[in-house]
Amino acid sequence: MHKKSKIIAVIVAVFVIIGLVWLVRPLDGYIESPGEADDLSQFVKIDGKNDTSKGRYNITSVYLSRANGFSYLQTKINPHMSYAKSEDVMGGQSSEVFNEVQNFYMQSAIANAEQVAFRKANQEITATYRGIYVLSVSDTSHFKKSIKVGDTITAVDGHHYENSDGFIKYLANKKKGVRVTVDYLRNGKKGQTSGDTIKLPSSKSSEYPNGRSGIGIVLTDNVAVSTSRKIAVDPGKIGGPSGGLMFTLQMYDQLTGDKLSKNRNISGTGTMNVNGYVGEIGGIDKKVIAAKEAGSTVFFAPYIAPTKEILKYEEQHKTNYQLARDTAKKYAPSIKVIPVETFQDAVNYLETGKIIKTTDKVK
Repeated sequence: MHKKSKIIAVIVAVFVIIGLVWLVRPLDGYIESPGEADDLSQFVKIDGKNDTSKGRYNITSVYLSRANGFSYLQTKINPHMSYAKSEDVMGGQSSEVFNEVQNFYMQSAIANAEQVAFRKANQEITATYRGIYVLSVSDTSHFKKSIKVGDTITAVDGHHYENSDGFIKYLANKKKGVRVTVDYLRNGKKGQTSGDTIKLPSSKSSEYPNGRSGIGIVLTDNVAVSTSRKIAVDPGKIGGPSGGLMFTLQMYDQLTGDKLSKNRNISGTGTMNVNGYVGEIGGIDKKVIAAKEAGSTVFFAPYIAPTKEILKYEEQHKTNYQLARDTAKKYAPSIKVIPVETFQDAVNYLETGKIIKTTDKVK
């Protein structure tokens, strides 16, 4: 009996050790959890001065940490944490390249925010379009070995456009296998290379429902901005494009005399294009929680009309606005989630307290 007890004890100890090893062993994935809601006045200076108004605009973020067994188990009991595979987060990139790409996204977002804010405030601004930042090159691209992440594409077949849409449309309707020549900049030096177009998969974008042709890169705009009033923006370690809307609000209110915030604690998220349209982002439920922890009472969420086709691709099969609204209702009832399609929608709400009419029925 004594010997049998020893054997059982050994077996239990082995399983305990295996369990402990699994708990601390790194997994091939990341944990996404609520990040911070950072006051943008600390990042933006106009005419050498930070915003000193009592109201505040916050950029919200999602915190990424390498997963292990213990944190993975936490996602099963904590509704504000989720697990994602490394491939889904990093897209096959190293952490160094991933961080570089997020920085490119942020610089593009800031340039767009400056253009929208200064023009809306009737302040002089000049934008020089340099070309396209290359954020990744697909394995199926014929340019896989000749174009690198961080390159700026300046022309295709000798054509230079003033925005990325021009480049996309030039290539979109070409047949697969058409030879094209690409001019690019790498570390300030000019280069040129040629390759064939490929057929790109379809996406939830309605403009090309059957897919389109391209050269197999993920891109964002590289724009140099010159303004009449000196502006300095330092986002610190925050990367990605999703702070575009909130940066635009911070800049615009600062330029026009801090009349919009009205002592409110305002958070939100969404990309911003040069025409003032707000785009969807990832992890909005976690950003609502970050806003709650920062004491926000207003949260701007990107709005698109939900359709059955779009909802197939959406996170938790809900649009950004639907997911933010439902998260706030359940976990942050003190926050009012405001749907916005454009920068002007956000301005209208801050001025009047009224929400632009939206239809949230699935089509």
